[in-house]
Amino acid sequence: MILSELTQEMNLVDYSRPSAKHRKIATSFRDTSLKDILMLACSLLKELLAKPLNLQDQQQQSLAMHLLKLVLNCLNFDFIGNSADESADDLCTVQIPTNWRTIFLEPETLDLFFDLYHSLPPVLSQLALSCLVQFASTRRSLFSNPERAKYLGNLIKGVKRILENPQGLSDPGNYHEFCRFLARLKTNYQLGELVMVKDYSEVIRLIANFTITSLQHWEFAPNSVHYLLTLWQRMVASVPFVKSTEPHLLDTYAPEITKAYITSRLESVPVVIRDGLEDPLDDTATVFQQLEQLCTVSRCEYEKTCALLVQLFDQNAQNYQKLLHSSSRNPLEITVQEGRLAWLVYLVGTVVGGRLTYTSTDEHDAMDGELSCRVFQLISLMDAQLPRSSNEKVELAILWFLDQFRKTYVGDQLQRTSKVYARMSEVLGITDDNHVLETFMAKIVTNLKCWGRCEPVISRTLQFLNDLSVGYILLKKLVKIDAVKFMLQNHTSKHFPFLGVNDNYSLSDLRCRTTFYTALTRLLMVDLGEDEDEFENFMLPLTVSFETVTQIFNNSFKQEEAKRMLIGLARDLRGIAFALNTKTSYTMLFDWIYTSYLPILQRAIELWYREAACTTPILKLMAELLQNRSQRLNFDVSSPNGILLFREASKMICTYGNQILSLGTLSKDQVYPLKLKGISICYSALKSALCGNYVSFGVFKLYGDNHFDNVLQAFVKMLLSVSHSDLLQYRKLSQSYYPLLECLTQDHMSFITSLEPHVLMYILTSISEGLTALDTIVSSSCCASLDYVVTYLFKHIAKEGKKPVRCREISQDGQRLLHFMQQNPEVLQQMMSILMNTIIFEDCRNQWSVSRPLLGLILLNEKYFSELRASLITSQPDNKREVLDQCFRNLMEGVEQNLLVKNRDRFTQNMSVFRRDMADALRCEGATEASSLDMMS
Repeated sequence: MILSELTQEMNLVDYSRPSAKHRKIATSFRDTSLKDILMLACSLLKELLAKPLNLQDQQQQSLAMHLLKLVLNCLNFDFIGNSADESADDLCTVQIPTNWRTIFLEPETLDLFFDLYHSLPPVLSQLALSCLVQFASTRRSLFSNPERAKYLGNLIKGVKRILENPQGLSDPGNYHEFCRFLARLKTNYQLGELVMVKDYSEVIRLIANFTITSLQHWEFAPNSVHYLLTLWQRMVASVPFVKSTEPHLLDTYAPEITKAYITSRLESVPVVIRDGLEDPLDDTATVFQQLEQLCTVSRCEYEKTCALLVQLFDQNAQNYQKLLHSSSRNPLEITVQEGRLAWLVYLVGTVVGGRLTYTSTDEHDAMDGELSCRVFQLISLMDAQLPRSSNEKVELAILWFLDQFRKTYVGDQLQRTSKVYARMSEVLGITDDNHVLETFMAKIVTNLKCWGRCEPVISRTLQFLNDLSVGYILLKKLVKIDAVKFMLQNHTSKHFPFLGVNDNYSLSDLRCRTTFYTALTRLLMVDLGEDEDEFENFMLPLTVSFETVTQIFNNSFKQEEAKRMLIGLARDLRGIAFALNTKTSYTMLFDWIYTSYLPILQRAIELWYREAACTTPILKLMAELLQNRSQRLNFDVSSPNGILLFREASKMICTYGNQILSLGTLSKDQVYPLKLKGISICYSALKSALCGNYVSFGVFKLYGDNHFDNVLQAFVKMLLSVSHSDLLQYRKLSQSYYPLLECLTQDHMSFITSLEPHVLMYILTSISEGLTALDTIVSSSCCASLDYVVTYLFKHIAKEGKKPVRCREISQDGQRLLHFMQQNPEVLQQMMSILMNTIIFEDCRNQWSVSRPLLGLILLNEKYFSELRASLITSQPDNKREVLDQCFRNLMEGVEQNLLVKNRDRFTQNMSVFRRDMADALRCEGATEASSLDMMS
């Protein structure tokens, strides 16, 4: 037990230590002790198995459990420091050290764990299977080809033995681990190797029967099905690459697997409805995952799968029509039939989408057309019943099918002459992708009209529309369709109820409006050009809504109604602004919104700053308007629009910042949604404005305009209300604050140097803490910000005393910063320690970024750098000191004093060599390294 816990502890990352230090300790443990621990555990298990097992003896069971856990911990050890993501279970390879080969080459090792599985009760046998999962995942390069074949043969022999004696698999734990075991076999071994194994034909038959039985019992351990489908997906995908003459037999068994999945899902529907069980269709993430795996399997011997689906679809569609026309209309039977049709539509979409994953022929395309005809006919049947009758699950399945058909047969690169349209032309009159697009758009319009109160259907429909609107050639085709013209001219709640703002809709349902208007504006842009009248007509519904809000504000002021309308309008406008990527079109939007409607949004921020549901979409709209994407905000030289836009943004950020600070102390669960989220959006908006290159900020001071100063002061006030821990804890906040700070230190150092000492200390401390952040966006921005500060300071010192009297006043900013650093020398020293720590001991993922500020820190703090250097060298054994001293000399080789900018590139090159040489020098010095690290920290 102690060894098991020790092995597990050695494998866990200790975040209180640098990762490199942890790795070196773990590596030392791996090299000196882990193999012996594994051999000891296996030896004790052999002794345990050699004696008569008394399953009632708790002491014996406890010993077996701890030994199996010890072996499992040894095999789960992070051998090479890659910290594999456990969620990616099907991709894992165990990097067994080469000196362990003898253990794995002995057949007795695998036999031991297979024997333990068959001998122990389920609570222990599943641990034996978990060990076998790791044995099956052993890296291929551990063996030579003959050794690998022999090892695989022993694994397959064990699989056969388990399947021939399947009693233990009735336990869910054993069953799950065995499914993982099967999936790992194909992950780690090629199909060409598997077919060469003795008894392959018998084993593949047993695995196929096991899979079919598992699929038929869909309610038993449903989370394990993923591994079985992974096995078959990978097997079938490998068929084109098999060079062996031995039969793989997948053409025999893959259709049976597909058939079992299809029939079992159809048979589950009446059971789910009758017994009130959890419907697998409600878990769309799992359904999509399984269907994406099945799509490859289903294309093997596709003729059989297609014939089965045609038969089942026709049979169920006919039964459904009979029920609809029946005078008694049994609702329960109709629900069952609709559930079956939902599964069939999902499955047809799956096999059609499988064309992209498997070799296809014209005959296969014709089969896709045969199946697709039936779904398009069902769409007509279902739409004819709207709005009096509907089924959400069928609609979601139809949208899945349409998306799969779009990916497979509709697009810029696909042939117009595909055989898929032959049968569709005969039955439906659909001759090419243009007719399909018409069908798509008709379905989209129908859904938006009739499913306004069903968020899942509306959301999926709009995502489908959004996917269609990406790609210029498709857009050119879409704008010619009558349904698209109708949408562009009638995007109101009268025609599309989901655009309404009554109390029947939750505020979260309004989010999909952004997607709708993004797609719609892309369609508008195709032929818009410089036609301002057409743009005004398109914006007319939003104009009417804004005028209504204005009247409400001026008169009765029905607060809830105005709030809902503004939330919807902000989301609509954000979608429109996102799609307007040209200067001409963006200018039209700016002219439309600036004078009349931005003041309304400002008023809303003043009134409802406590309600994030209202402020968030408005702030996000402003952030989008400030984005200079594709240089769309580069207005004409005679235009003041850039400055006007910034002034409005400044007002909104200042208003929000001042109001949000009045909320006082918030609870932990409220601080992000009510405060920090809004602050992060404000910071993103400000960063976009400062880095957009469409405003000359010197103009504000020149003409006595305080909007720029105000927004910077609002930035400071909001910042000081946030703790350093929150800055790094909330990802969106850190990813908006640190890039903004980088922008400020790059272009506005005069503002940074003018800050009060406590504010400057807060900012520099935030940089110091961000240097060690795991998020490279944050750490890289911190390095850049620090580099700008250090460079500014270095240049000031270099120029000090050389300036004439008339320039002395200009240098006051630099003098303030220099004075602050002299009063607080530990600030830069600590950051130098952190960066040196990162370079020497950490897995530095942004080495170039780290090197830029480090040189300036060294040149500004040469004495402290010498102390760090000496502390590290003296903490090492005598035989290492000369090597380390040479490493540091090489680091500064060719770097001239007092020439920061000129020396940067040379220093960066030196640092790459320095990291490598230091790693080599310190590789075997775990204990002494720890002391030096503590001193540097």
